[in-house]
Amino acid sequence: PHMLMAFKAKKNKIKDISATVHDDFSSRVQTVTKENNLKFYNLLQSFFDLTGIPVLLNTSFNIKGQPIVNTPQEAIKTFLTTKIDILVIEDFILVK
Repeated sequence: PHMLMAFKAKKNKIKDISATVHDDFSSRVQTVTKENNLKFYNLLQSFFDLTGIPVLLNTSFNIKGQPIVNTPQEAIKTFLTTKIDILVIEDFILVK
C-alpha cells in the first residue's frame, strides 16, 4: 500500500499501462483495498469496468518549475492556470 517495491510488468500488459512502466519494464505498484480506501477502490473498479484495465497512474501534482500542490487552494489555482480539464477534490468535481 505504500509503493515501496517495484515489480516487472507482464510483457503482454505493457502497451495497456505504458505510462506506468519504467525503461527497465518495472513499475512501483501501490495496492488499494476496500478496507484501506473505499473511494479510490471504487474509482479503480469503475475504471476497470469501463476499460478492462485495473490500473491508474498516481503521480505528484505540480507543474514544471513549481512546488508540489499541498492545499485545495493551490490545486484550484493550478487547475485554473493550466490546461487541466478536470479536478477532483474529495466529493467535488471541477470541470472546464
